[in-house]
Amino acid sequence: MSTTRKFFILDTNVLLHNADALYSFADNIVVLPMTVIEELDKFKTRSDELGRNARMVVRELDSLRSKGHLSEGVGMANGGTMMIVLEHETSKHPSLNLAVPDNRILAVAYTLHCQKKKVIFVSKDINARLKADALGLEVQDFEKQKVNFDELYAGYREIEVPSDLFDRFFQSEELPVEGFDFYPNEFVLLKDEADAKHTALVKASSAKTLVRLNKQYDSAWQIRSRSKEQRVALELLLDPKVEIVTLVGQAGTGKTLLALAAALETTIGLGLYDKILVSRPIIPLGKDLGYMPGDKDEKMRHWMQPIFDNLTYILGDHRAKASEKDDDSVREKAEQLLKDHIIEMEALTYIRGRSISNQYVIVDEAQNLTPHEVKTIVSRAGEGTKMVLTGDPYQIDNPYLDSSSNGLTYTVERLKELAVHGHITLRKSERSHLAGVAADFL
Repeated sequence: MSTTRKFFILDTNVLLHNADALYSFADNIVVLPMTVIEELDKFKTRSDELGRNARMVVRELDSLRSKGHLSEGVGMANGGTMMIVLEHETSKHPSLNLAVPDNRILAVAYTLHCQKKKVIFVSKDINARLKADALGLEVQDFEKQKVNFDELYAGYREIEVPSDLFDRFFQSEELPVEGFDFYPNEFVLLKDEADAKHTALVKASSAKTLVRLNKQYDSAWQIRSRSKEQRVALELLLDPKVEIVTLVGQAGTGKTLLALAAALETTIGLGLYDKILVSRPIIPLGKDLGYMPGDKDEKMRHWMQPIFDNLTYILGDHRAKASEKDDDSVREKAEQLLKDHIIEMEALTYIRGRSISNQYVIVDEAQNLTPHEVKTIVSRAGEGTKMVLTGDPYQIDNPYLDSSSNGLTYTVERLKELAVHGHITLRKSERSHLAGVAADFL
């Protein structure tokens, strides 16, 4: 083997995050310590995305095994080499307790480093990367599906135009604007150069043409916008031509509330969809739904309570307190929508394999999904289905994701040039003054 080739030692979490990581280091040597194979074996029977990725990796390794001995290195189609290294071939660093699986993986990397190889340890685990750095190893996160969160597409911009151009917009249905290249479904706040108080919120219909917003989208199920960003969100959520919408914002900005209101308006009010499907990733304090008593619906209620709270608010529970025995209570109306299957709440675990046609689908807390998980979910969409992904990249519970690597922000950047997609970043908390203070200062 050429001494100029790099040795990429992959941590288990990298493969569980993205099975394609095996082939992401072309022309170099990918090393999997035996501990990684053992850990993949523990995950392969799971029915979630981690189990799926574990099975994919194991099948790929078995396919490579048929071409030679993995212990000696097997060539891959991308010009790289795959190796599985047994731990008894490694040397022990004095500070590594090899009873710890992570340390056994690091020991493999350290041994190759001592052999003067160009070693790079790749892990999604920050602690593992810190340990590797302490051992003098070069470390990196797996960044194939990362975006620059600080430069995330906002779906909205402000521009100043001459007064005559500003006045001309109100005299016609559309306004050609030179010197700009707008994304599909991008929104613009026009400002009069002569008077900053003269503004107009408009939408890009092409790369250089702006049009007025649709007045029919001013409200949804009697919920009206409280900010220009919320008005933009309603435009996207109610427009059936926009098939996938991404809403990014901190707690209290109205992401889930607006999505549910639009879903009710378009499904029940306008009859554009057969039903509403609401889902969110299950990342509990425990491991999964099995730690809670009751059947699936009873377990789901715990995870979907924030959705149910928003639903009862929209239906009017905030205006009048009705007793539990009142058949006309808003809470019972919400329950009836669930019983009639007009609204369905489902764990993301159970969505794989389904074909979801003519439904309004809301995926809440999407910042806790990997890019591949988002792809899996969106690919379930059949004809006539609209997908809405909401989330706050500042509140991520998945230990292997951050604001730049999660599936929500990745989707925003990857789809921003497509006409079927619309996005807006909501910046102001509208839940309450106290919620706004918490979002800004805590």
